[in-house]
Amino acid sequence: MRVGILFSRIRLEEKLIVQTLEARGVSFDMIDVRNAIFDLADPSPWQQYDVILERCVSHSRAQAALQILDSWGIPCVNNAHVAQVCGSKLETSLALAAAGVPMPQVKIATTEAAALEAIDEMGYPVVLKPAVGSWGRLLAKVNDREAAEAILEHKSTLGSYQHSIFYIQEYIAKPDQDIRSFVVGNETICAITRHAAHWITNTARGGTAVNCPITPELDFLSRAAARAVGSGVVAVDLLEDANGRLLVNEVNYTMEFRNSIQPTGVDIPGRIVDYLLQVGESLAERPLVTAVPNGVAT
Repeated sequence: MRVGILFSRIRLEEKLIVQTLEARGVSFDMIDVRNAIFDLADPSPWQQYDVILERCVSHSRAQAALQILDSWGIPCVNNAHVAQVCGSKLETSLALAAAGVPMPQVKIATTEAAALEAIDEMGYPVVLKPAVGSWGRLLAKVNDREAAEAILEHKSTLGSYQHSIFYIQEYIAKPDQDIRSFVVGNETICAITRHAAHWITNTARGGTAVNCPITPELDFLSRAAARAVGSGVVAVDLLEDANGRLLVNEVNYTMEFRNSIQPTGVDIPGRIVDYLLQVGESLAERPLVTAVPNGVAT
């Protein structure tokens, strides 16, 4: 078994995964996606790997690499489909809705005027999110029309794709906490409750984590959300509404887990490596793309 780890920055999570692979005697290479070159006519340098673990911080770099590797038949955790769906809040919401997974109400608009109308219809407060983003960045809780007008104008002026598509989500008045569960394959391996005085509870933004018991409802929704985006290794963020019902907020495909190991007592990097090796072994006899002299792949 030979593993490739695709990364763009080595965080504690990657160090823990490397330690686990070394402890198990698994052969692996660290591959900095910033230095990687993909010759579309020659996949052979990459075919030495039985499976590749994607751990890039950059979504665009990860998505491009995974699309290429997927086209060559090289198994990846997570694969290109999961990355594409989870990397876009719109695609995630569409996948959850299609699977019947309960989630906060979402409206999409492409102009300031339409966005204002959608917000007025939904009722204040609402949450405006970028189409692509992580770590709770560029989220805005909009409490009234005056704030909505100002924020929408700023987003329009900024002009990038993340700001030209208005993703408007119902604000769930959670009790200063939310839940993040970790799904590996088809198993919810653990979960944390994230607490913060701020309405954004990400541990990357200072939220604190405590163990969250996995109830039947939490397990069912976590696995359903993971299946909706294509399964693999994902973190599912859930909110509890005023009636105590759990709603799936987001699904993350290259999740951080450093702050969740101690409170849950679960060896998260170990479980990731377990699944990674299972994927590599199960696809060991996969058909591979090969290059021929005229550049046509077969």
